[in-house]
Amino acid sequence: MSNATRQSNAAARERLEALTDSASVDLKALGADLLAVTGVLDREVGLRRTLTDPATSGQRKADLVTALIGGKVGAETLDLVSGMVRSRWASSRDLVDGIEQLAAFTEIIAADKAGALDEVEDELFRFGRVVAGSTELRAALTDSTAATAAKADLVKRLLDGKAKAETVQLVGALVTQPRGRSLEGGLEEYSRLAASRRERVVALVTAAVPLSDVQKERLGASLARMVGRQVHLNIDVDPAVLGGVRIQIGDEIIEGTIASRMDGARQGLAG
Repeated sequence: MSNATRQSNAAARERLEALTDSASVDLKALGADLLAVTGVLDREVGLRRTLTDPATSGQRKADLVTALIGGKVGAETLDLVSGMVRSRWASSRDLVDGIEQLAAFTEIIAADKAGALDEVEDELFRFGRVVAGSTELRAALTDSTAATAAKADLVKRLLDGKAKAETVQLVGALVTQPRGRSLEGGLEEYSRLAASRRERVVALVTAAVPLSDVQKERLGASLARMVGRQVHLNIDVDPAVLGGVRIQIGDEIIEGTIASRMDGARQGLAG
């Protein structure tokens, strides 16, 4: 990611945080609006190129956004998108990615405000594991020839009443608007976004046997000391894992057999 895109995304995130501090903002409507704008710009290549053209003034691009979506989306969505097109982006796709990320982060903020962020993180992880374990289900959810409405309905039948509304919305967005990503990749991206809300990292822990609540708590504390930040654990069980535990944080993999790196974590597990 270029520095310009990184700075523009950070500025948009700050504006979203400021907007959502108000209890009057309808987070559900805001997320849906941002997702709809993502869909339009993803289809309209010429439009998004115009909105990211460095030779066009920010005010002119903001005026174009107002002309296109003013009155069709809420004031908060118009404010966010207008601000984003005033910023600089390395590519036109970066702008669309940024708006889509804001839509997802709006759902994450809603879950956090409702005290359900931990549950949403866990639900995204578990859903990813269910999909990974079923070739038939994955094919149905990622079939590019299937109608969007049919795939959205499948997500609702799978998750309605079993998962938080924010989880249903996030998974539904990935399934109906994959935008070239794998379903698994999208779920991992949203998991990282959820973790970033609380400035923590995600650790994928694969253990040979199920961990007790006490072991999870101690392992999380040990890893937090290791990385210097809070850690959210996504835990999977695989009897074949070497050393009893395998931990992945980002691109880094820590094997339980590497004593020098795992002393703290082992002590956490042992209690």
